[in-house]
Amino acid sequence: MAVERGYWLAWSQISGIGPVLLQRLQQHFGTLQAAWEASPVQLQAVEGFGFQTLQKVVQQRSRLHPEQLLIQHQEQNPNFWTPVDPEYPRLLLEIPSPPPLLYFRGEVELRETLGETPLVAIVGTRQPSEYGIRWTRQISTALAKNGFTVVSGLAEGIDTESHAAALKAGGRTIAVLGTGVDVIYPAKNQQLYKQILTAGLVLSEYPSKTPPERAQFPRRNRIIAGLSRAVLVMEAPLKSGALITANYANEFGRDVYVLPGRVDDYPSQGCLKLLSQGAAPILKELDELLRMLGAIPTIDSVSVSPEPQQLILPDLPPELQQVINVISSESLAFDMIIQQTGMPASVVSSALLQLELMGLVLQKPGMKYQRK
Repeated sequence: MAVERGYWLAWSQISGIGPVLLQRLQQHFGTLQAAWEASPVQLQAVEGFGFQTLQKVVQQRSRLHPEQLLIQHQEQNPNFWTPVDPEYPRLLLEIPSPPPLLYFRGEVELRETLGETPLVAIVGTRQPSEYGIRWTRQISTALAKNGFTVVSGLAEGIDTESHAAALKAGGRTIAVLGTGVDVIYPAKNQQLYKQILTAGLVLSEYPSKTPPERAQFPRRNRIIAGLSRAVLVMEAPLKSGALITANYANEFGRDVYVLPGRVDDYPSQGCLKLLSQGAAPILKELDELLRMLGAIPTIDSVSVSPEPQQLILPDLPPELQQVINVISSESLAFDMIIQQTGMPASVVSSALLQLELMGLVLQKPGMKYQRK
């Protein structure tokens, strides 16, 4: 595993190789070490590896030495996870583009990274109304007091209010940054950042000293959505980054809840759009919201399905056989399949797709699967 970490790092340093291509490499070769040692002809068999990408790989791979690179990188970035690390957030492994490197600062809580403590994202505009601030504080406080961890992006406005309220209520919060984990942006949140380090976690896919750049913040929103079992949008104009987070949440099979607003309020236009697209409204009785969020299964509270009968198909490849052996006639969540098989998320995802195409497995809403 320690060796494989170096290859995740090395591949991420090659220009043009992003999270999606890394997933395909791991899926195709089994390990990134095997991919690193593959010939250009073998790499060309992976979708997305055209001539220009292959040229970059050939040119840059010869100059990089994964083990040495890992040692050097850890001097500046002592705390980071790769998808092969057991502490890597389990729910992020479900998304199509998990960060190859996830840097962290603060107090790590394994129940959060393993998906046992429910994480709920709260996002919204940088210029909220008094109405948006009031409800953000109420909801963050209620979540914190009921055992949820609040996830947001440390931006001005709704993000700041959600982090601060969760901490004030004695709960935990996670801030996902669009900068390095050691770069505080906006600077006015320096004190809040320090508080999060003592009672929560700061995460980023960018290495230390990475300054803020516009393109980095929409990308980090996929991490906010991927970490969380639900996303709450408090106030959001039509071009708000919060809508990007909500779109990622829909793509990843997460629940989206929206604070309704008046039709003539600018900060509510994005929320009204989400409501028209099927998002659930946040109503005055917070007990109902907490009940709905509490109904989202966490990994340790999912009832174990009856022991599935072994379905032996002689022509089935071993990895497909291993996956179908843990699936029964009752739906099983994707992260539970990973946990029960002990296989990488990318391998499980590929196996499930093949089993679906073969007519052996049926996908249900919310990334759940059952035998046909």
